[in-house]
Amino acid sequence: MTQTTSPSPFLKLALEIGPIAVFFVTYTRSDIYTATAVFIPTILAALVASWWLTRSLPKMAVVTAVMVVVFGGLTLWLQDATFIKMKPTIVNLIFAGALGFGLTRGRSYLKDLMGDALPMTDAGWTILTKRWALFFVFLAVLNEAVWRTQTEAFWVSFKTFASPALTFGFVMSQMGVLKRHGLEEKG
Repeated sequence: MTQTTSPSPFLKLALEIGPIAVFFVTYTRSDIYTATAVFIPTILAALVASWWLTRSLPKMAVVTAVMVVVFGGLTLWLQDATFIKMKPTIVNLIFAGALGFGLTRGRSYLKDLMGDALPMTDAGWTILTKRWALFFVFLAVLNEAVWRTQTEAFWVSFKTFASPALTFGFVMSQMGVLKRHGLEEKG
């Protein structure tokens, strides 16, 4: 039986943001096509490293990697950067749709993913799931607005810096829900 382990928070963060950082650095030294060509194997390498270290793969990371391969591949094959720019929109809409679908079934898929790490009441999980679903829709709409109205360089910077900062800010804004609906661990 294979046992899963949890990587250090620093390593987990590096595996999550490393590929987009490599994409950004490559873009600043080349172009969107070269950056995309480097991004695809980098995100796959991050998945392999995650598997090697933990013997498990985060579902969101797998979905993101598949979408990078598909939309990055289309970008390279058709030499059209529209595909890589649309990828964040589609990924965010998939996540929002999955969370919304779970809620229609009376389930919080966030609780399924994170319930062991964040013990909360069912009401708290429902609130948090609704908010995350709406936030994913917000990110999708914002990505569309940015890539369609701004320069490619601006979009790359937005994707690299603003999008993670917005996500971090959103997470911090949810601390009240975690406090109000958190369950004390029994030790």
